[in-house]
Amino acid sequence: QVQLVESGGGLVQPGGSLRLSCVASGSTLNYHVIGWFRQAPGKEREGVSCISSGDGTTYYADSVKGRFTISRDNAKNTVYLEMNSLKAEDTAVYYCAAEPSFATVQAMCVRSALFRHWGQGTQVTVSS
Repeated sequence: QVQLVESGGGLVQPGGSLRLSCVASGSTLNYHVIGWFRQAPGKEREGVSCISSGDGTTYYADSVKGRFTISRDNAKNTVYLEMNSLKAEDTAVYYCAAEPSFATVQAMCVRSALFRHWGQGTQVTVSS
C-alpha cells in the first residue's frame, strides 16, 4: 500500500514560485504514473501534471504548460512540481496521486478516478 505525503504549499504573490514535493512510502513507485491534481473551491478536481516513473514521460494541462515542471527522483521515491509565474487562478489544494499503470500518462492524468492512492493535499494560495 502506497502512502503519499505532500509538502511545499503556502502563500505566494502573483508571479512567484513554489516547489511541491510528494514523498511515497510503503512501496516503491516502479511502473507507476504519479500525478499532481488540484481542486479549487466550487470546482472539480483537475489533473495538473503527471509523470511516468519508468520512462519519465510527462503530461501537462494547457493551463500550466510552460510554467510548471514535474520531475521525479526514483532513489528518493519523490516527485516534485516546480511552479513558476504563479497566477491567482492557480490557487487550490494540490494533491499527489499514484497508480501502477502501463496506460499513457495523458490518459491517466485526465481521469483522477483512475488513481487509488492519494495524499492529504497541500494548500497553494496565490495572492497579493
